[in-house]
Amino acid sequence: MRPVAILLVVLVCGSVEPRRAWPRGGRVHRGGRTGAATRSVPRCTQYLEAGEKYLDCQDLRLTAVPPVGWPEDTVHLLLARNRLRVLRHNTFAQFKLLKSLDLQQNKLVRIDGDAFAGLGQLTTLLLQHNGLRFLSEEALIPLPRLAYLRLYDNPWDCGCRLDSLVRTLQVPSNRHLGNYAKCSEPPALRGRKLKKVRPELLCPELGERVPQEPGTGSRDPTPPRTKPDATHTCHTYMFPKPLLDCGNRDLKNVPVDIPPDIVQVDLSRNNIKRLRAKEFVAARDLKSLNLSTNGLEAIETAAFAGLLYLRELDLSNNSLRYIQYGVLEDLYFVRRLALGGNPWVCDYNIHYLVYWLKLHPGVQHSGLECRSPDKFAGWTVQDYVKTYNGDCPEDNLLDQDNYGQEIRAETEEEEVKLLPVPLRVPKKFEVIRLN
Repeated sequence: MRPVAILLVVLVCGSVEPRRAWPRGGRVHRGGRTGAATRSVPRCTQYLEAGEKYLDCQDLRLTAVPPVGWPEDTVHLLLARNRLRVLRHNTFAQFKLLKSLDLQQNKLVRIDGDAFAGLGQLTTLLLQHNGLRFLSEEALIPLPRLAYLRLYDNPWDCGCRLDSLVRTLQVPSNRHLGNYAKCSEPPALRGRKLKKVRPELLCPELGERVPQEPGTGSRDPTPPRTKPDATHTCHTYMFPKPLLDCGNRDLKNVPVDIPPDIVQVDLSRNNIKRLRAKEFVAARDLKSLNLSTNGLEAIETAAFAGLLYLRELDLSNNSLRYIQYGVLEDLYFVRRLALGGNPWVCDYNIHYLVYWLKLHPGVQHSGLECRSPDKFAGWTVQDYVKTYNGDCPEDNLLDQDNYGQEIRAETEEEEVKLLPVPLRVPKKFEVIRLN
């Protein structure tokens, strides 16, 4: 009887053990993203940056936002790359201090009208790379301070239901709301930007007579594109710094429409063989550019035009043999230049790069090593330039200097002989006394 009683007690205790899916505390990690102590919050990471609390819940396969358990004083909530499909009423109502909300790269297909209720402090909302076809203007009403709204790479159905949103986006004061978002349906409007499409075209069944643009007819107005679109091909991250991630996407050209507020661009591990003039002229605030591992062979003179604030440039692991004259002239404030892994040819063409580095001693550079010709292979390019006149032995140079001095001396003597000699007549003085 006693063993049976003990077994029953064990079973009862096991059945009433509290669930630990959302633990209140967690481990303390040292040396987090900003060096401050970070604490694990229900399967998420909590940390401080610039005095504001971040809650990083990315890549956790979340299908819903828990109503309780997350710190209510969160200022930046990162929910990218999860499995959220629907945002229901008052989903984020507990986050009264929230300034930014990152929901990109989920599977969102529906957002209720008051899903963002209570977010009166929100300034940034990222909804790109989802499956949204419709979004009501009512969803934005609780966000009076909203300044940045990303909506691109969603299959927007530009019909009557989208009319109010399109009109809101096109208000002149909303200059950073909905940039680059495009219609996917109907076929007649496919490719049109929500910021520019005429609202009366969204609802033709209302009876409004809209004058048809000449030459359009029923033909798809989408212009052919020769370059990829950055907003659809790449992923944009706003925190901790605005980053455009275009790495490893088999790109053959630099994508167009790079958002102007991006400060980091990663174009590594693609197939970009040539940089043409003014490729990055729209990215005025760019500070870091990674072009490594592209097989890059040539850079045109004005390729980096407009990048006045660029600090870091990575050109490593490409096929560059030299840098064309004038390519680096727009990089006034660059501080780090990665050059390793390129087949640098040590001849006269390499001198521009070395002289530019001499004129910019504050630039940290690495990997500048001769690959050819064979007699200079393994040398640093700087050492090669120092020995550029090494074919002239020092003794010969001294003999040449002595010979030159002798020639100059003889010439000076001949000049002295040929000069007219003035007549030397003894001067006579007469003394006159004045009384």
